[in-house]
Amino acid sequence: MKKVFADSNYWIAVVKPKDQWSETADRARKNVGDAILVTTDEVLIEFLTALSRGGPSLRRVAAKMVRAILGNANVRVIQQTREGFLKGVTRYEEREDKEYSLTDCISMNVMELHAVTEVLTNDHHFEQEGFTVLIKKGN
Repeated sequence: MKKVFADSNYWIAVVKPKDQWSETADRARKNVGDAILVTTDEVLIEFLTALSRGGPSLRRVAAKMVRAILGNANVRVIQQTREGFLKGVTRYEEREDKEYSLTDCISMNVMELHAVTEVLTNDHHFEQEGFTVLIKKGN
């Protein structure tokens, strides 16, 4: 079955219906069909961090969403490891001319390891590494 990586931008758009990317993210997800979503513990940490200032209600929704993701058979959450962290740091060091976050670097490594080429995100950094970004304005 096809696998598509889900970045924090996607999860944020799903949880925040008034997010500027919600409709585009929803269309992108529908376009990938029955694909298995792949994400990481680090992405979920970034997602929770991004929503941490949204007040008690949004924090509850975000935590509930993470628990739902972890229990969803159609989502594979790759657990963080020391080895994965260090490989992410290596990619981060090797791309000093880029503005990739450490989470992006770890995500890119996971995508390569699991032969995933498409990503539910609007983050152009993934395009710079040759991946196909699925959430774009106008889609």
